[in-house]
Amino acid sequence: MYPELFSIGPVTVYSYGVLLAASYLLGLRLAMWRAKRLGLDANRVLDLGIYIIIAALIGAKLLLLVTDFEQFRTSPAELLSLARSGGVFYGGLLLAVAVAFWYIAKHRMPFWTTCDVFAPGIALGHVTGRLGCLAAGCCYGRPTDVPWAITFTNPLAAANVGTPLGVPLHPTQLYEAGIELVILIALLATERRGKQFAGRTFWAYIFLYAVSRYVIEMYRGDPRGEVLGFSTSQFISLVLAPLSVAMLIWLARSTPRAPQEDRNRRRAAA
Repeated sequence: MYPELFSIGPVTVYSYGVLLAASYLLGLRLAMWRAKRLGLDANRVLDLGIYIIIAALIGAKLLLLVTDFEQFRTSPAELLSLARSGGVFYGGLLLAVAVAFWYIAKHRMPFWTTCDVFAPGIALGHVTGRLGCLAAGCCYGRPTDVPWAITFTNPLAAANVGTPLGVPLHPTQLYEAGIELVILIALLATERRGKQFAGRTFWAYIFLYAVSRYVIEMYRGDPRGEVLGFSTSQFISLVLAPLSVAMLIWLARSTPRAPQEDRNRRRAAA
């Protein structure tokens, strides 16, 4: 792949950085469009989006530092690699959600509706972000002989993130980009179907991503830390999946049924 796009003198433009920036801009653009449709304050949503982007960048690198702590402890010079690494997505997601919850509460925005606005944008941004991982060679898969395996040959990928060269690997970056695209389409296609309640899109995204990430982790080959025999991301998925189901049930039950839904139920029962 192509970890570096081009260099101008001492300045090098990395593929991952460009695609990561594109992912944030695309996600924020979709969130802004959805916010306007729902009548939310566009300026507040834009400010929230900027807070989310900053928190996501910091959180992803912090979780990478935690999962690879031994490596960084024994080789402090490796800390410089955090500057060019995207980090761990879950770290960015969790810190971004925490910051978003704080911002929404502080400015008294409609809480779960605002979360729903951003959920598809996260999925869209993740599609582009994983293409950046593919270009950089990070988040690589296990060796395999499947027909769709990919083989990295660029020495920069090995030097920057330890990508195995000349070995057919599962294209886990494409697996995740593809499933995120499916999740995005599913969220948008089903948002207005069934019982509608604030928070449904957000927690549906959390559930779908947690399940898919748990499965994809089985095919990952890069070091990702371990908790109780699971990779760090698998362990987080095991926590988030049942939590999201519980939240969906609780929000659905605590939301009054719309008058039209009551009429439809009476007609069905008649």
